[in-house]
Amino acid sequence: MMNSPLPLYHGYAFDLDGTLYIGDELIPGAERVVRELRESGSRVVFVTNKPLETSTSYAEKLTRLGIPAVVGDVVSAIDALVLYLRRHHPNAVLLPVAEQVVISELDSAGFTTTRYPDQADVVVVSFDRTFDYDKLNRAYHAVRRGAAIVATNPDPYCPTPDGGLPDCAAMLAAIEACTGATAEAIVGKPSVHMAEAFLDRLQVPADQAAMVGDRVLTDVAMGKAAGMESVLVLSGATSAEQAALSNPKPTHIIDDVRALICI
Repeated sequence: MMNSPLPLYHGYAFDLDGTLYIGDELIPGAERVVRELRESGSRVVFVTNKPLETSTSYAEKLTRLGIPAVVGDVVSAIDALVLYLRRHHPNAVLLPVAEQVVISELDSAGFTTTRYPDQADVVVVSFDRTFDYDKLNRAYHAVRRGAAIVATNPDPYCPTPDGGLPDCAAMLAAIEACTGATAEAIVGKPSVHMAEAFLDRLQVPADQAAMVGDRVLTDVAMGKAAGMESVLVLSGATSAEQAALSNPKPTHIIDDVRALICI
């Protein structure tokens, strides 16, 4: 894949899983790439669809792995979820199909959450490793009673060192299949809600920034829709063969983030 020098952009939005690290292992050279981009004057933020940790936790993990970060550097699907709900369902009672971290963040943001379908205005669906028939049944009855569906991210699976885990799209598909309903919004990448959130953090015009990630239908699609350049890395969910056939087409395809500065 391409290893010739890429243009230097004023801003970079980096995906995390599959782009800067996989599991708890940093992609070799990733810390140097981010350091040198920052030293060049480029602004950097980190963007993730994985709603299993808070932005604080992601910042702490990046720092632990050798990439210094603070909470304001990270935009997660949970951040996009809170932004969307505040705009579109500010007083809604939420029934989460989600792990405790999402529920806690919704509670902290001032929303009311419930386990009871007859109280729910919105079913919030997320990547949930505790997903079971009881949660599916509660969501089914809530939606059948008129609740809307809002999901955190469209990813079918999350890359891990041992082959990946079913992600939010699997939980959402089960709920949509049994209810016949469709989510009114999926707020993570590639949605406009996520793009607005991280471009606001970058404070760089979209046409002077690059979205760097390992998925065509989330990272590349969002970057292009937002008017950014897009860099697809082959260190995560996308193979070279898939990249060659990808639609939309990224601006650049590289083996991994080291090619951003040619190391």
